[in-house]
Amino acid sequence: MDKLTEIMAHKRREIAPLLRPVFPEELAALDRDLPRPPSFRSALRRPDGKLAVISEIKRRSPSAGAIKEGVSALDQARRYRAAGAAALSILTDEKFFGGRIEDLQEVTGDFAARGPALPCLRKDFMVHPIQVLQARLAGASAILIIVRALADGEIETLHHAATAAGLDALFEIHNEAEIERAVRHDAKIIGVNNRDLAIFKTDLGLSERLIPLFPKHVIAVSESGIATAADAARVKAAGAHAVLVGESLMRADDPAAVIRSFHAV
Repeated sequence: MDKLTEIMAHKRREIAPLLRPVFPEELAALDRDLPRPPSFRSALRRPDGKLAVISEIKRRSPSAGAIKEGVSALDQARRYRAAGAAALSILTDEKFFGGRIEDLQEVTGDFAARGPALPCLRKDFMVHPIQVLQARLAGASAILIIVRALADGEIETLHHAATAAGLDALFEIHNEAEIERAVRHDAKIIGVNNRDLAIFKTDLGLSERLIPLFPKHVIAVSESGIATAADAARVKAAGAHAVLVGESLMRADDPAAVIRSFHAV
């Protein structure tokens, strides 16, 4: 069993006790009654043409092991905001990444109360609309849809649920066939995961090969393996509007310097 299959199987078992029907009308009512979160999609197209940086809060991962165990999500989020991040990606998977839905809730609640707010992606392995409901209640602006991990019916259900809840969706792909599937589902934001989630090997050449194939209206994101300004320059040259960066920012003594170096490419 490859790692992604293992993670998805665990996620389905994990949320099984929570499952119940979640109707679009319920999500639309939630969106109507709760404060509207800032737009994730809008944050990824900078008016100055520079790369938008989605800064990730990730305590550990199957590929890197422990990265920054015990770190406060709120403290890290505040550092990223001060450093000039366009948006945040907050891991909420506990078993494999050391995250919690409460991390997302704490960050969005603090940002809403004290400002300025940044859009937050709920980074998790989404399989059911109940997780979309959780994301909206926790203040997320977007959810992740991993195309290779889901059947078309599941993708359609998740995307419709996100739309009903007023959330954007980042469609994550890894090859040409997955681009086609994402486009069929009307994806407006597509991210190339440069790390193969089956074997956790990273190759920036994937972004260079796949992003030029995206429809022109799609916002292109390059995810994983971006540690230096040279890495950022490679994916920007391929057409990326934004980069999603986790491990290198989590380990950095000065995240602002790293983000400035990405903006300068």
